[in-house]
Amino acid sequence: MQEVIEKINCPSLRELGNRLSINYSTLKNYFIEERYLSESLFNDLCLISKLDKSKMNIEYLDSNWGQIKGGRKSKR
Repeated sequence: MQEVIEKINCPSLRELGNRLSINYSTLKNYFIEERYLSESLFNDLCLISKLDKSKMNIEYLDSNWGQIKGGRKSKR
């Protein structure tokens, strides 16, 4: 996320949120890696900052990843 901010000459995370119409607290949670980015938001960020996705080490999670994790936790 920091690379995106630098590439598009954005002064702050708050300004990036304004430009993308994303709530600041949500964007902040993505930035500190408390939440995972959606694939569409990731693609949008790569597109506007012209970053090459193929050079990044990314891991895609299944769409039901949270449901699986919650199901496993409740079995205990």
